[in-house]
Amino acid sequence: MLTNIDIAALTALLNARARIITVDSLEEARIVETFLALGFRTEQPVFTWTVTKGLHRRDGDYSPQMHTRSPMDALGQIRATEKPGLYLLLDFEPYFDDVINRHLRDLAQGDTGHVLVLVGANIELPKALQPLASEFRLALPNDKVLHQIVREEAWRYRDKYGRAVQTRREYVDKLVQNLRGLTAADARRLAHGVLFDDGRLDANDLAQVAQAKFKLLDPQGALDLTFETRCFNTVGGLRNLKRWLEVRRGAFLGDHDGDRPKGMLLVGVQGCGKSLAAKSVAGAWGVPLLSFDIGKLYNKYHGETERNLRKALETATKMAPCVLWIDEIEKGLSVSETDSGTSQRVLGTLLTWMNEDKAAVFLVATANAIERLPPELIRKGRVDELFFVDLPKEDVRKSILEIHLTKRKVRLSDQGLSHLARASEGFSGSELEQAVISALYVAKSEAKSLDGQHILDEIEDYNRVDCIS
Repeated sequence: MLTNIDIAALTALLNARARIITVDSLEEARIVETFLALGFRTEQPVFTWTVTKGLHRRDGDYSPQMHTRSPMDALGQIRATEKPGLYLLLDFEPYFDDVINRHLRDLAQGDTGHVLVLVGANIELPKALQPLASEFRLALPNDKVLHQIVREEAWRYRDKYGRAVQTRREYVDKLVQNLRGLTAADARRLAHGVLFDDGRLDANDLAQVAQAKFKLLDPQGALDLTFETRCFNTVGGLRNLKRWLEVRRGAFLGDHDGDRPKGMLLVGVQGCGKSLAAKSVAGAWGVPLLSFDIGKLYNKYHGETERNLRKALETATKMAPCVLWIDEIEKGLSVSETDSGTSQRVLGTLLTWMNEDKAAVFLVATANAIERLPPELIRKGRVDELFFVDLPKEDVRKSILEIHLTKRKVRLSDQGLSHLARASEGFSGSELEQAVISALYVAKSEAKSLDGQHILDEIEDYNRVDCIS
């Protein structure tokens, strides 16, 4: 699936006299097709090399040169060839050593005009080759191409089973949205799987596609994906926050290039619903929630921590629209002078992404100790708003108690709830929930139904400290 973007980018590299190009991709067929088109345009022969077939000229009817299966023999053959060519070395990375690296440097710095293209997954060049190399990335398919892929798979289903795929246009559009950020091959495989499963495309299928996409993008990274997010009707209080989010919902989800809400920071007392509110943003907006375990980023090897962060942020961008939740952000981003500058580099990487990334990724960060956060992270412009979550007032405590009792199928009178709310002054939301849970244990041990007195007893006993004698 050729794109003018790919050809233009490669032509620019050749015009800049790039002699070593790295392509970090497993789409070998598409890469070969792209370089064949480039070779046709520049009138250069195109070769591939594999350890199983050796050098193989691909722009005509040629046989593989089996005697060049050894990397040394292949590089020797390339060096002895006078006419400049494009040489795609597939899975060449395992053969890097001092001698191979010297050969590659000689070819790159010589006047043969050959271009060496190293193709593979997660290519890491030796330091001696890095200054001589340029990176090329295949352009990801746009919405027009993704729609065409979905249509082609739907046609294949119709041709095979004699009936059309049952769906609605809105689900097709959302499927295309979920396929953004994937290669054409991966997008086709996921579309094929979901359409051929039962000949239907519905909301459940979309969630499955998003899960499969996430596994492709971040199989062992620092992110976790969930669709089982709560709605704000399970969160007591926070009226200003709820209103603020509702006003911005359309701007975030709208298909436009204008200003989108970037994110918010929730600070305040522990146990008062910051984490629950963060999860509920995704539920209210109907998008996936990516929870970011910032502790998984840190690696003892120099540069690996920043690389892990860039990978996680790239995954979040490709999963858009989504909510990215960083819990207790101060624990991972507190600038320290004892970590060889790692925390400063992590902070710089995150700030750059927050400034420059335009994807529909809404950052929700929660913190218990705002004084530990660097000031450049919390200023307006980095995030849209900062909310302080304090201990709930009486009316909010009443609402929280009602939510937790309803969840457990227990009903109390309005008067009873008001009495409990007054008695629980100074309680956080999590402490109110724990009072309900503890009261439920007591009621079950007494073989009774939970009532207001059980909860009141737990509230009154909250500050009691039992000693073991």
